[in-house]
Parts: sequence; C-alpha cells; structure tokens
Amino acid sequence: MDTMDRRKFLARGIAGLAGASLLAPQLLNAEGKAKRIKQIGFQSWIVRDEIGKDLTGTLKKMAAMGYNSLELCSPKGYANTGFGPLQDIPPATLKRMIKDEGFTCVSCHFGMGELRDHAQERIDFAKEFGLTQMVIASPGLPRGATLDDWKRTAEEANKIGELARKSGVQLAYHNHNFEFEKLDGQLIYDVLLDRLDPDLVKLQFQVWVIIAGYKAADYFNRYPGRYISAHLYDWSGKGEEMVPLGKGVVDWKEFFAAAEKNGVKNYFVEMGPPNLEESAKFLKTWKG
Repeated sequence: MDTMDRRKFLARGIAGLAGASLLAPQLLNAEGKAKRIKQIGFQSWIVRDEIGKDLTGTLKKMAAMGYNSLELCSPKGYANTGFGPLQDIPPATLKRMIKDEGFTCVSCHFGMGELRDHAQERIDFAKEFGLTQMVIASPGLPRGATLDDWKRTAEEANKIGELARKSGVQLAYHNHNFEFEKLDGQLIYDVLLDRLDPDLVKLQFQVWVIIAGYKAADYFNRYPGRYISAHLYDWSGKGEEMVPLGKGVVDWKEFFAAAEKNGVKNYFVEMGPPNLEESAKFLKTWKG
C-alpha cells in the first residue's frame, strides 16, 4: 500500500467513497474432510514502527499472539516508514532471519513508483529473497487521475508482470477505497480488472471495502482464479469502526467458501491492536 494512502486509509477507513487473511482455519477438502490452515499471517505495515528497529523481537511478539506468516513491505520502497534498516540486510539473510523465528514469507508489497523506476531490481530482490508474490500496493496516481490514467497504469502493471513471470514471480494488484469510486460512470476497479492481464497480474482483495457494500466473496466468485490473497478486516457495522475478526458483520463462512473454491491461497490480517491477538485466536479456533 502506498505509504500516504495507507496512512489515510487505516486512519479514516474509506471516507469520501463514492461507490461503495488468512485461509479458513476450518474448510473442507475435496473429500469433504475438514482441514485447518497452517499459516496465520499478518501484513507487516501494522508493525512498521517496530520491525526495522527490532525484527526478531517484533516477530517473537507476533508469534506469541499466534501468527506464523507475514507479508513484507519493500525495504527500499518503504524506507521512510520504518522499513529502512531492513534494506541493509541481504535478501537471503533477511529471509533466514524471518524463518529462524518460525515465520514464512512469500509475499511483499511494492509501491508502483518504485516498480516503474526499478522493476528489475525489485524483481531481483524478490527472487533472491525467495518470494513467490510481488503485490502492487498502490497505483501511484494522484487524486483526480482520469480513467485513461488508470488504464495506462494497468498496462504498466501488465509489462511489469511479464518481467516478474520471467523470473518465476507472480505480480498482483492490491485495491483500496479509491478504486471503488466511479469515473465517467464506470467503477474504477471494474475497469482495472478488465485491463489487467489475468495471468500476468493477479489480485489481492482488501476486505475493508465491506463498509461500502462490496464483498470479497462476490469478487472471488465472479473472477475465479484471479485472486491469490486478501487482507482481512472486520467491521462493527457502525461508522468506520474496525473490530476483531468474528466480532463484526463480515460473513466469514461465505468468505472462506468462496476463497477456497476460487483459488485464494494467502491471507493476512491488517488490523493493529487491539484487534490483532483476538483475530489470530478466531482464525485458529474457527469451526465454520
């Protein structure tokens, strides 16, 4: 997620919206038998003030809450928001440090700006680290961007996705609130999905847009195979109040069923205290 957009988004929800993760710990496999999720993940943005100062200590704290997987933010692209010290650590060493604390890490957020300017360098980082997914965190467009600007961004993403695929890494796009606004009578997000190559650029769904009436399950079912991950939130149903998973209005049975059916693989909680620990507990004990 773009640093400024993410800060505003998490602080204010999706104020001004014009339109409107973790795989289920208890799902059914092809034989109808229950299976539990092994990877309980979080997005590292929520610990941005700590992770660069004390990586191992931060991971130990998260492990104590029940997490064992994380989605990283690009150390160079997010250098000014707490991740800077991590860029001095060789990618393979950084991966080993994370693994030594019992965590897996297959996905990382990158700003569109850094990918525009340094695509191959960031892909090389991903390859050396051992990432399988590179997620475009934000389009890097100013407010007031036209529909043509969004279309050009989709084409740029396709080209970067082609480069990433040559290195064995899958590119994906992460939505925010502003993609669910309309321009020229069209929902920006729908225009993006129409323009993004479904093989070169997969998708990561931001569940928080539930407060505007958009459900992840609907998109998973509408575009099977295009979503590879999601950021998990829950909503109280009042204002912009986030609550721990299972305490709000999100229909998790519907969500998990659609995710499992349509190929969603990696899920990350992106809510800070006081919602983190209780959300991990919900995911570990949820029975469907």
